[in-house]
Amino acid sequence: MAKARVKVPKTAKAGEIITIKTLIRHKMESGNRKDKKTGKLIPRHIIDKFTAKYNGEKFFWADWEGGVSANPYCSFTCKVDKSGEFEFIWHDEKGEEYTAKAKITVA
Repeated sequence: MAKARVKVPKTAKAGEIITIKTLIRHKMESGNRKDKKTGKLIPRHIIDKFTAKYNGEKFFWADWEGGVSANPYCSFTCKVDKSGEFEFIWHDEKGEEYTAKAKITVA
């Protein structure tokens, strides 16, 4: 199972542009590697979609392909106007969904 980590400032000023950093532990198996014991291809298993929401509104998203490395890291910015909650959602090709949340106080 994947494990997500996010780094969001705890506080910011109204109108400030903050940097958000995310990392999820996931093998991101491309489907091109062979199992050393059996010689058979290891089935593809990647995270193919990432979404970030701020107070329920989607503001950042990405579609990832097989070329993304294991344990994908993503950094992006967001302009914050009011206190609230960020939600980060990763989807993989097998239908699994991984989420993380972080709160911010805006003064």
